[in-house]
Amino acid sequence: MEPREVFKKLESDKRQRIFDAAIDEFADQGYKQASVNRMVQRLGIAKGSMFQYFGTKEGLFGFIFDQAVELVRRTLRQVKKDTAEADFFERIRRSLIQGVRFIDEHPRVYQVYLKMIFQEDFPLRAQFLQKVHLFSAEYLQPMVEAGMARGELRGDLDVKSTVFFLDALMDRFLQAYSVSFLDAGAGFYRAPASEIELRAGDLVSLLRHGLASGQRP
Repeated sequence: MEPREVFKKLESDKRQRIFDAAIDEFADQGYKQASVNRMVQRLGIAKGSMFQYFGTKEGLFGFIFDQAVELVRRTLRQVKKDTAEADFFERIRRSLIQGVRFIDEHPRVYQVYLKMIFQEDFPLRAQFLQKVHLFSAEYLQPMVEAGMARGELRGDLDVKSTVFFLDALMDRFLQAYSVSFLDAGAGFYRAPASEIELRAGDLVSLLRHGLASGQRP
């Protein structure tokens, strides 16, 4: 959601401070309990200014969400660029690892995403989550199609089903890294970088080689 022109005219450091205050509030409190009063007290600005910038609390959250998605988009663009010459499986491995690094660098942004998944009191929740997964599909589909074209993946794969599977794998991997009860003993939760690289490699090995033994019953 676009903020109003008056917000766009603010100095960049003030815009960043507003983003930081809002992302912290929504990460801690979710949407329903988030308080514009707390945000403006932290920022030292008038409450009316926030509504002048964004119209409503929903408008403020929409702006925060779009900014967070853009952070992810920039990160994945760089991964795609850096791995352009790698094969499909290495690109997926690097994507998993970079996802963990993103969480480490922007923990509050990811916390808002988790709040949205597990709480139902966010406005336009379904629309926002659909946007996340559509963006993920836009990232993954060209990688799948390129892998098929180069003979790295089976030529008879259904692209949409493959993208769905990969999106689910990546989403669950990052959730397990961030939330202890979602780890389910897999050893992903807050694992050090060296362990995450090994675990990502294990998952990619499963993708590369499959689960079947190769023996027919």
